[in-house]
Amino acid sequence: MNNSEKDAILFEIITPLGFVVRTTVGYWNIISTVKHPIMQNRLEDVMQTLMSPDEIRVSKNDEKVFLFYRADGNKRWVCAVSKKLEIDGFLITAYRTSAIKEGILLWQK
Repeated sequence: MNNSEKDAILFEIITPLGFVVRTTVGYWNIISTVKHPIMQNRLEDVMQTLMSPDEIRVSKNDEKVFLFYRADGNKRWVCAVSKKLEIDGFLITAYRTSAIKEGILLWQK
């Protein structure tokens, strides 16, 4: 994969909070192969989590970081973590979890 392919936008999604979250092909590759390999074939699930979450929380450590949760089986969730900049944001990471993290509940389905 050359640099222009890595830097290509993989998705831009408008969240229920009204800001866009984006990621590149190269960064998704890092998330899905290095950080959380279990997410390798779960791109669509991450996109759905950002578009139509069950709830959104604000990180207790950073008010610009949002955790989007969507049910993924019995007591399991997909969590997509994004950071909002001035008018848009980017995907920090995505993973499956059995527990919703602490943080301020901001939005609920």
